[in-house]
Parts: sequence; C-alpha cells; structure tokens
Amino acid sequence: LQDLHQRLDQARFAPPLEGAAFHYGFNSIYLQKVVAYWRNEFDWRKQVEVLNKYPHFKTTIEGIDIHFIHVKPSYVPHGRAVQPLLMVHGWPGSFYEFYKIIPLLTEPAGHGLNEGDVVFEVICPSIPGYGFSEAPRQKGFDSIATARIFHKLMNRLGFKEYYLQGGDWGSRITTNMAQMLPQSVKGLHLNLVFISRQGLRRMISVMLGAYVPWLVGLTKEDVKRSYPFIQKNIYTLLQESGYLHIQATKPDTAGCGLNDSPVGLAAYILEKFSTWTDKSFLHRDDGGLESKYSLEELLTNVMIYWVTSSIVSSMRYYKENISKDPTLSFDARVGVHVPTGIAAFPQEIVHAPRVWAKDVYKNIITYTYMPSGGHFAAFEE
Repeated sequence: LQDLHQRLDQARFAPPLEGAAFHYGFNSIYLQKVVAYWRNEFDWRKQVEVLNKYPHFKTTIEGIDIHFIHVKPSYVPHGRAVQPLLMVHGWPGSFYEFYKIIPLLTEPAGHGLNEGDVVFEVICPSIPGYGFSEAPRQKGFDSIATARIFHKLMNRLGFKEYYLQGGDWGSRITTNMAQMLPQSVKGLHLNLVFISRQGLRRMISVMLGAYVPWLVGLTKEDVKRSYPFIQKNIYTLLQESGYLHIQATKPDTAGCGLNDSPVGLAAYILEKFSTWTDKSFLHRDDGGLESKYSLEELLTNVMIYWVTSSIVSSMRYYKENISKDPTLSFDARVGVHVPTGIAAFPQEIVHAPRVWAKDVYKNIITYTYMPSGGHFAAFEE
C-alpha cells in the first residue's frame, strides 16, 4: 500500500483537449479526481473485509492454482433442492462483479423473490491469469483449457450436474463447457452472445431486416438495437475494439506500462466501465462512471488486478484465443444443445437477435430483452 501511494503521488497527467470528454479515452481531469480519491479516501483494508464476506478457496488443477469463492445458502426451506451455479467473469472484470447478485441467488426469499424460486449455491472462480488465480506458464491456454479446468473444479466440489452463467469471456468459457460435457450442464445462461457466422444467409438477413424484419425473424426490438447496422455493428465495434487488437497481438508490450503504473492501469480498465456500460457516456466529462457504480466499487476491481500483478496475464487471454481463431467462430461449428437462457441488455456492445443466436444455441428456452444495463450486467443492474 505504501508503494501504491508513492506511485499515485508521483503520477504525471497530460492535459486533455478542450471539450474532449471521453472521446479520446479516459479524460485526465476526471482521472485526477479518481486518483485523489484512491490516494486519500479509498480504504483497501475495508474492501478486503467486503471481499472476505464470502468464503475464498484455492485448489490446484492441471498444475495451476485456481481461486474461487463458494457461497452456500444459510437457510434452505424444507424439501427444497439447492442447485449449484458456476458464474464466470470476463475482462477487465473479476469475481467481485457478482457480489451484489449472489445474495439474490442464495437467499431469494430474504430479498422479496418468490418463495417458489430455486435456491442456488454459487461458485465464482477467477479465470487463470486473472486476480487470485495463478497465470498459466505456457503458451496456448485458451477458453477450452479454461472450460476443462472449471469442469474439473465442479467435479472436485462434488457436483455431477450444475448450471452455468457467463458474460464476456465467461460467455465463451461456459459455452465451451456446455459443448464439452453437455451431460453435466443442466442449463446455460448468458448475457453476451458471440455472433460469429457471417456468409450469404446472414447478409441477406441483415439487408432484409431493415425493411421486412418479420420475414427474417427479427423483432421490432431487434431492429431498434441493431440498426443503422453499419453504425452499430461496424463503426461502434471498431471504435471500441482497439484494446482487443493490441491484446490479441502484443499484450506484453502495453502490459508492462499498466503493470508498472497504477494510474495507467486504472485509466485503461475504467475506460471500459464507461463506454461498455452506456455508449452515450463518451460525451460526458466524467465518462458517466459514477452513475452506475461507486468509485469504491470500481477501484476494488482495479485493486484486484494491481495487488496480484495480473494485468499482463489477463491481457494474454486475447492472444491465446484470437490468434488461433480470429473470428471466434471455431466453436460455433459445434452446436450447444443444453437448455439455454439469454438476457439481452440494451447497452451491450453488440446485439444478438434470438434468430441469430439459434445458429449456435439450438435449445433457447428463454430470451429476455432486459430493460436497462450494459456489458457488466450483474455489477450494474
């Protein structure tokens, strides 16, 4: 902490352009406010107590130390079965994203949710190379390797069958788990669907969708979220994916600066919590960061990367996955047949209509247009 404070005290800031808001990235005037809060008000020891509200564990699988939290309900109504649920985060998030939703899953009755609801016990691991899970030491550790390790984790905890939830990389990992051992997966729930298959059929669907959406299976809501198509699916994606190109090619170069500078790390990570939460936050001087989160919550997530020195290994995950499979479509050739639920949040970076999701997910039981929220669904909403 002393070292962190010294580095924060010595930060150098470049003044932003006039009226730039967040259009050039993280606005340094607001960054100074965040850093001042981090240096003078943020209490990491207090946040450690918050993190320790749930029990933490480590186990070694395939030679890698895997960190996870395992939260069991304190009270189970008579005759009610407890369902195991594995929830997987993504980048640049962490297991901490789920802290607010866990009590709703483990103690539904205590939160005014229907008594007839299922009661879950929740397992949230850290992806290897993220936070308190050890980083792989060899090349090639991708989402399929992660899926294999998380199945082993659930077996080790004594579960034969379980439910899965994922967003961001967690979506790909849990999808791979459902493809790998469908007999173990009772259900899959996603708040991000990777739409990969291009080709003629999709092109026709896109073109007709703007004029006769019902003909190609698109709803009014799909049209609202997907069009103008070029703007929302190409320009926005290009604007928001510069980090992805760096991390999928040369993660270690950019990573050394971030691993050395807490201010750089905070700017790099928190910029995503601005635009991925709501695209319109680009126009705000403070990036709209405090409209959905507190600085305390945001910096707790940043600290999980800082204290474990895990930013570089977390960034490498892009290279491991994308260099083998640039369109992220390889696993789309194997359909997912387990019962699947999809929550489509309006501010997610790309919208996946049900009819397109069905290319991969053959057994969609529920598809819900969520009323509000973006990429970090559990953390925001």
